[in-house]
Amino acid sequence: MTSEAVLPAAPPGARTGRPARPATASSPAHGKGGRLRALDGLRLLAALMVALYHYGGRGGEVQQAWGASPRREFPTLSGVFAYGCLGVQIFFVISGFVICMSGWGRPLRSFFASRVSRLYPAYWAAIALVTLAFALPWVAYRTVSPSDLLVNLTMLQQPVGAQRVLGVCWTLWAELRFYALFALFVVLPGATRRRVVLFCAVWTLATVVTTASHVELLRVVVMPEHSSFFIGGIGLYLIHRFGHDALAWGIVAVSFLIGQHYAVAGLWHPPGPQYFSYRSPYVIIAVVAVGYAAVAAVAVGRLHWANWRWLTVAGALTYPFYLVHEHLGWVVIGGLHRGLRIPSYAAFPLTIALMLLLAWLLHRCVEQRLTPVLRTSLAPGRGR
Repeated sequence: MTSEAVLPAAPPGARTGRPARPATASSPAHGKGGRLRALDGLRLLAALMVALYHYGGRGGEVQQAWGASPRREFPTLSGVFAYGCLGVQIFFVISGFVICMSGWGRPLRSFFASRVSRLYPAYWAAIALVTLAFALPWVAYRTVSPSDLLVNLTMLQQPVGAQRVLGVCWTLWAELRFYALFALFVVLPGATRRRVVLFCAVWTLATVVTTASHVELLRVVVMPEHSSFFIGGIGLYLIHRFGHDALAWGIVAVSFLIGQHYAVAGLWHPPGPQYFSYRSPYVIIAVVAVGYAAVAAVAVGRLHWANWRWLTVAGALTYPFYLVHEHLGWVVIGGLHRGLRIPSYAAFPLTIALMLLLAWLLHRCVEQRLTPVLRTSLAPGRGR
């Protein structure tokens, strides 16, 4: 599993706080407040979890960077880092929350423009950077063919069957399918509480039916291994928007119960020397539960005190960091650890710091310049 999930930043109009009055389907329960900065912080934490996994919690290509198995470099921590891949599931919960918030009351064209302009500029830049880095004569990693490289620019390389430039792009394919489903069944007809609840119920039923039926087309569309986490995030946004409600909490509870099953099924295996590490099913469930609880705390306003401005910057860095941290991080690790002989426990945090710096440069030089232009081109006259 090579992972990361892409999460759009929470729109500036998002609100925090507890509802000031009883909420109905036509009266959102927004308290006073600004951007959900705590959610930005959670996004970065999830991305850092994935980085810990990619640098020290798995085998494969990262062994070339360290010159040895991460188990030898980090004999105590490598087993802990192995749980970092669960940052993806937390990403998907946050994504369900954010996309429901972003798409509410927005026309389909505006929603489409916001997603495309958010995803593609940094993605194209990351594709170019990784391709150039892997083409360097002293870098040992294999590049993809020119044809596959061009397909990667569409973000549809996985269903087409082309080789991936970015290992983490499999999560982008999951996100794109979620966006399409949400746009078709919620944004296009117009978001209402009733429609969103129905969407969650039908998608949950489709998830279990797809698993039982073993029909490949249904599996691709419904993506049962990921759907429950998106649904959980949507349910938490309903709680944030309309206040405490047994039906919305039921959506969250059912999504967690089903989601943890898929997380354990996908990540647990019996102990054995053929595996890089052993993950306890109890810890997998606990990590997923903590992720749900953290987003729930944002939803009900318990983290409104975490309103520091630097969290907005943290949220802005999350997506470009996620895109570049894996493959370019391996190149940096190799240069620091094997090239400059920097000890592994120093090279590890230094690599993360350098990837965050690169993410900041991508945000400032690529996203801030191209995202508004692309959004305006796709949806002229839309300020959102």
